[in-house]
Amino acid sequence: MSVQEYLDKHMLSRKIEDAVNAAVRAKTMDPVLFISNHMRKAVPSVITKIKARQILDSRGIPTVEVDLYTNKGMFRASAPSGDSTGMNEAVDLRDGDKGTYLGNGVIKAVKNINEKISEALIGMDTTLQSQIDQAMIDLDKTERKGELGANAMLAVSIAACKAGAAEKEVPLYKHIAELSGKTNLSLPVPAFTVISGGKHAGNNLAIQEIMILPIGASKFEEALQMGSETYHHLKAVITEKYGPHGCNVGEDGGLAPNISRQDFYSYDAISSIVKEAIGRTGYNEKIKIAIDVAATDFCIGTKYDLDFKSPNKSGQNFKSGEDMIKMYKELCNDYSIVSIEDPFDREDWDHVKNFSGLGICQVVGDDLLMSNPKRIERAIRESTCNALLLKVNRIGTVTEAIEVVKQAKDAHWGVVTSHRCGETEDSFIADFSVGLATGQIKAGAPCRGERLAKYNQEDLKLMVQSFLQLLRIEEELGDQAVYAGEDWRLS
Repeated sequence: MSVQEYLDKHMLSRKIEDAVNAAVRAKTMDPVLFISNHMRKAVPSVITKIKARQILDSRGIPTVEVDLYTNKGMFRASAPSGDSTGMNEAVDLRDGDKGTYLGNGVIKAVKNINEKISEALIGMDTTLQSQIDQAMIDLDKTERKGELGANAMLAVSIAACKAGAAEKEVPLYKHIAELSGKTNLSLPVPAFTVISGGKHAGNNLAIQEIMILPIGASKFEEALQMGSETYHHLKAVITEKYGPHGCNVGEDGGLAPNISRQDFYSYDAISSIVKEAIGRTGYNEKIKIAIDVAATDFCIGTKYDLDFKSPNKSGQNFKSGEDMIKMYKELCNDYSIVSIEDPFDREDWDHVKNFSGLGICQVVGDDLLMSNPKRIERAIRESTCNALLLKVNRIGTVTEAIEVVKQAKDAHWGVVTSHRCGETEDSFIADFSVGLATGQIKAGAPCRGERLAKYNQEDLKLMVQSFLQLLRIEEELGDQAVYAGEDWRLS
């Protein structure tokens, strides 16, 4: 084949002429670079290669990382993981070999990506997110993604989403907004974990997290400052009250003083620890308190054991559902708690509904809903709760995550975009929260690196990332940036 025949076959003469004309119109000082970029843009960004590997999450447990290649470059994503997996959520694929990583290895999931998923997706347009996700769902053929693994599918789905944004030459959060059909972007109110308990810490505190919400901030930058200052004041308060050992941290970075059940549910604990820390900052009513009870972890039958972590428990501190409602009412009234997550067992629908019906705070469904559209539909129909805690790995693909957010918003629910206790440096959920204007984001304490990545969009090392992704998004949006603030539930 001659050079002319080759040019004619691929219509290169016309394409080169178009690129040269564009360079002339642009009056570029570097025509070679301009023409190169122009030609590159003319080529559709399809998936050319997918490579997966096993890495470790923030707990030192294996998870999946993916490098997805197009003609625009390489796009990396990793899958978070959590402690619990319910019967109604997508499941991670683990190797099960107790001799390697105690059975938690993900080599099978990696192999599925490198062989099955890669073969199915190569050549697909990365801007067609729903088609990419559907191709993996069709390949898996199971309701809970147990064949390929939700960890495998999610990592690929997120990487493809990043590649799609690059192809459209828009920020990731704008690409996500366009995928969902939304036009209004919003910086979420961060729910900073300040005290850790439950299964996330080695203290006696039954509930999993105490969080602060800087809803009175005027912008995200100010909210971040409020959270950081409160956290450090809290360290000082805890040191004064419990000694330096009280400043150990839990898996999410929250401080983990050995607060007993009796101490936590007394006026002194709430007021002199979290309230005092807020008071020392001077922010006062600009910061509200929220709690994640994770009550499934200490539900025994129909009772709740608030001393389940105590080695010397007497067995006399079991609470009924009615007792728990009474306790929550007192907490909300006395300490201005504005949000309670998973106040009851995941199957205790009646007590969740009864408490939510009181209308005294936001009632968030995490284990109750499992980010499962069928359970969300039931909760909407029965008016069980009024907010969704979205964990993207519980559903398994970006497209499905977008759909359940729409489902919750159509019901006028609040939406909390959430991390997992097994996190990576991937800051995807920050862009996801802005693009879908969820209004709230839960990503741990303002101190741990993998938590800070969610707020800080920057490829730093694992221990220097998490809350500042959102700060960069706010900076990029400039005068168009909107912080949810007082409208944290209505965004």
